[in-house]
Amino acid sequence: MPVTHIRRRWKSLALATSAVLVGLTVPALTPSAGAATTAGAATTAYDDTYYAAAIGKSGTALKDSLHTIISDQTKISYSAVWDALKVTDQDPNNSNNVVLLYSGISRSKSLNGGDTGDWNREHVWAKSHGDFGTSTGPGTDLHHLRPEDVQVNSIRGNKDFDNGGSSFTNSGGSLTDSNSFEPRAAVKGDVARMILYMAVRYEGTDGWPDLEPNDSVTNGSNPYHGRLPVLKQWHQQDPPSASEKRRNEIIYTSYQHNRNPFIDHPEWVESIW
Repeated sequence: MPVTHIRRRWKSLALATSAVLVGLTVPALTPSAGAATTAGAATTAYDDTYYAAAIGKSGTALKDSLHTIISDQTKISYSAVWDALKVTDQDPNNSNNVVLLYSGISRSKSLNGGDTGDWNREHVWAKSHGDFGTSTGPGTDLHHLRPEDVQVNSIRGNKDFDNGGSSFTNSGGSLTDSNSFEPRAAVKGDVARMILYMAVRYEGTDGWPDLEPNDSVTNGSNPYHGRLPVLKQWHQQDPPSASEKRRNEIIYTSYQHNRNPFIDHPEWVESIW
């Protein structure tokens, strides 16, 4: 897909929304042929501060700049993840519960553990892909750790992400087959942006593996996660939601003090990949 298509999609949405608010008609965008997507295609409250060094860049230069920015983070322990998830993934309709990622079930915060009926800490970037386990660093990074039903977490295992498969108990619309997992529609974009965050944050420069997305569903213990074309499709189909943005803000202000740039600037995905 040409880079300009992504830029027009996100920018058109923002302009159309503004037009509704002020009662104006927005003319069709007609960017010049071959125009490149850069970090300035959208704006956020953090562009003049947090993302200042990335604005105006694209491709490898953008990825390198974002890596430097988001690597400045406060790391938390794996045990501290329990309490953090009770805040980041709190059910907006029931403050006593968390919402489970793949199943969409609202479950009591007190049911965190390892037994049937409990929820536990799901590594969206499977921790065996790069063999980083649960050590402080990628193994405890809240930007890809989410609450999930113990049995659903086991069904997902360390499978790569792809379309297709069959339903299962408490699936919530998620599907799985022998070598891949497809999350429910409401969080497909969330999953994609978590995987791509990990690929930018962990570049092999701080003692951890160089994590990268690829087009495979047989990555095993290699530091790769697939499938990139599908993840990009999910990212486009499921833009950042209010709950995803809220989660990003909580992690930034209360825990790690770094952000997932693809929630703030969705167009950066196409610029880098």
